[in-house]
Amino acid sequence: MTYEPNTAKTMQLIKELTEVPSPTGNTAVIIAKIGTFLDKIGVSYTKNHKGGLIATLPGKKHDKQRMLTAHVDTLGAMVKEIKADGRLLLSLIGGFRFNAIEGEYCTIETSSGKTFSGTILMHQTSVHVYKDAATAERNERNMEVRVDAKVRTAEDVKKLGIRVGDFVSFDPRTEIIADEFIKSRHLDDKASVGMLLRLLVHIQKEKLELPYVTHFLISNNEEIGYGGNSNIPKETVEYLAVDMGALGDGQESDEYTVSICAKDGSGPYHYGLRKHLVQLAEQNGIDYKVDIYPYYSSDASAAIRAGNDIIHGLLGAGIDSSHAYERTHRDSLYHTEKLLYHYLFSEMVE
Repeated sequence: MTYEPNTAKTMQLIKELTEVPSPTGNTAVIIAKIGTFLDKIGVSYTKNHKGGLIATLPGKKHDKQRMLTAHVDTLGAMVKEIKADGRLLLSLIGGFRFNAIEGEYCTIETSSGKTFSGTILMHQTSVHVYKDAATAERNERNMEVRVDAKVRTAEDVKKLGIRVGDFVSFDPRTEIIADEFIKSRHLDDKASVGMLLRLLVHIQKEKLELPYVTHFLISNNEEIGYGGNSNIPKETVEYLAVDMGALGDGQESDEYTVSICAKDGSGPYHYGLRKHLVQLAEQNGIDYKVDIYPYYSSDASAAIRAGNDIIHGLLGAGIDSSHAYERTHRDSLYHTEKLLYHYLFSEMVE
């Protein structure tokens, strides 16, 4: 069997996913959107109490099963404090730094569902007023949200319905460039979710039978460390996290290949499964890189930490500028999606 991913359709689906706000803790809307998508292609699924979604495809073998996971939750923030002048201070959700969102447009969602736009700025932004505009630390006291409403006081803001604990999402600014690059916030990990959904479309359309019962977990708490650590069926032997490959100095990964993780901050991934993925890539003309991500963990490592007796692995598209304004190329999506396809139809690691 062979499979040629349609990267144009994959990128368009990724774009649609990135445009739905889903900071960790506020993911019900995008989970519902994915549920509707699965209903249309005839894939059954359940939801766990954490709000994640688990789709299941039948397979020839039931006693040994697989699980693949990608996470739909993203970086975001909450309103930490309403300042006397009507600006908002933030508490960050996920592992990133304030400099990654300086100048970004954002949306504040109140508990009643009302939304307000805003901009994330340094308090000392104006170089005409603040001598330390360039040198002041980008931190939780200096970075603030300028709400797009006529407010001068904290009381004015509260009259809008904005309160401490309201979610703040960042404008993804998603663009597809000449059907080659896609750049956006939150490609981590909506690029992976898009690829898994495209594979499900193909499998259903072609009425293909997998060798093993296979579960697809769309997790919604990965950015805070526990998205994929539960609801793993006891028959699961192999657990593959599909997440980004991190790029930078000293890294092998790039925007044009699939990245196969050997080790991250949690330690080595299963050696046998890693070698199996490399073998599948080499047998099927898939461009890949093996890499180590020093400051990283995944749903697969969370599952191991939770005590699950599984073979765990990690692969993903190479994503530039992770946890900021990210970018990848269609070639990386192509090779990642193709490797996932061949993995799904391969025999398990012995």
